[in-house]
Amino acid sequence: MTEVFPGVGLREPAEPSGLVAAETRLGRSLPAELRQLLLESDGVLGHTLEGTVWPFDQIVETNLHFWSDDTFARLYMPFDALLFFGDNGGGDQFAFVQKPERPDIFVWEHESDSRRWVARDLRDYLSRALRTGDDDWYRL
Repeated sequence: MTEVFPGVGLREPAEPSGLVAAETRLGRSLPAELRQLLLESDGVLGHTLEGTVWPFDQIVETNLHFWSDDTFARLYMPFDALLFFGDNGGGDQFAFVQKPERPDIFVWEHESDSRRWVARDLRDYLSRALRTGDDDWYRL
């Protein structure tokens, strides 16, 4: 990946047992593409060190927080259909839709609570997010 996208930061691979524990805590399986990526690198740092893909422990903690926080429930539409896995460094977050399960990636724009399609799968997302070096690559 670093050959194709210079300046991208990779981490040590996640342990398979850690991913099993993460899925148990989440009460759902990670999408296969995400699981495979985490086994190769437990997260991906973009050009400006934003969390293009978070480490699995951050994926777990963020999603559990979003799914259970009463304040969020009063401010935003429900998040239970989403599995967040990365961000742009400015508050917007990227997620798989898991209800119904699909490979597409959506962005949640925190200022407007909009949820919008940005990539057809994780590979497409990584290509778009890492190609430009621009944290706001997904904006219209």
